[in-house]
Amino acid sequence: MSEMHKIFWGVFGLCAVGAVLTGMSDDGDNAGDMPPTPAGEALALSGPVPSAPGDMHGGAIRLRREVDGHFYASPSIEGAQMNVLVDTGASFVALTGEDARAAGLYWSESDVRPIARGASGVVEGVPMMIDRIELNGTEIRDVEAAVIPEGLSVTLLGQSFLQRFDKVAIEGDTMVLSQD
Repeated sequence: MSEMHKIFWGVFGLCAVGAVLTGMSDDGDNAGDMPPTPAGEALALSGPVPSAPGDMHGGAIRLRREVDGHFYASPSIEGAQMNVLVDTGASFVALTGEDARAAGLYWSESDVRPIARGASGVVEGVPMMIDRIELNGTEIRDVEAAVIPEGLSVTLLGQSFLQRFDKVAIEGDTMVLSQD
């Protein structure tokens, strides 16, 4: 493992993933306030606004704040469409085991290892690279990620994706992602 990757995963251990795993967002609101979703049923989210790439104002992706106070998106990860939580406090993209399998990302139990320490204890997962994530016509390639097979209720779109944009801003109830 390269020195840069060691640093990345070391920093990850100190990031806000522990807070997310315990149901706390980076602003202190309880993410556990979301209504429970029956097993196997996708969350009904309004997703990016506007939803059609041709409607994007100035090439920006705009996401509406949902009633639970969080921002969600519906990217394609490795060609699989999914609903994710946009988490500016997460260092990288963290996929649930179910979403990772839907995206064609596989691992064995022997690949799972401690990758961080969060508020709820040791976080176990599998570090990997995602070839491509597409959101509203914008494709981002080679994104650092980890599969968290257990304990994560929703995939997180974190900084390893967001930092590829020139601007990530919250304007009222809208998150704006744009590239100059």
